[in-house]
Amino acid sequence: MDFHSHNHQALDAYENVLAHLKEKHIRITQTRKAVIAYMVNSQDHPSADTVYHDLLPDYPNLSLATVYNNLKLLVDEGFVSELKLSQDSTAHYDFMGHQHLNIVCDSCGKITDFMDVDVLKIHQEVHEQTGYQVTQAQLILYGICPDCQARKKKEQSEQ
Repeated sequence: MDFHSHNHQALDAYENVLAHLKEKHIRITQTRKAVIAYMVNSQDHPSADTVYHDLLPDYPNLSLATVYNNLKLLVDEGFVSELKLSQDSTAHYDFMGHQHLNIVCDSCGKITDFMDVDVLKIHQEVHEQTGYQVTQAQLILYGICPDCQARKKKEQSEQ
């Protein structure tokens, strides 16, 4: 497996997912390992189609259905979050190896992780106010990314 700069953390996360699946007696295939490694290493929020096309050269027998099935398994087991964005019918996937929120550009659809947030504090506050015990959360913020802001500013100055 090729684990980039966040090397040790990524390897630990990969091994953790595999151990969890083995413990639940879920079959570990080469393509399942490939999808897990891809998601652990992804710095983006890929669609199933992106995962499929990126893995296809190394796994020529891989099918899009296999990618979807593996992503669904990872979502069901709580390792990956499925992001369905308001302006996009394509689902994007996010490995949940660290606490963060996502912010999406209204203009270009780029998804960025926002790290400086205490998600556990939000969970505690929800529990204190409502009595709910939070089992999972998905908060997506929307805005205009710096690139689109600069492009819009440039377009306005050219008029």
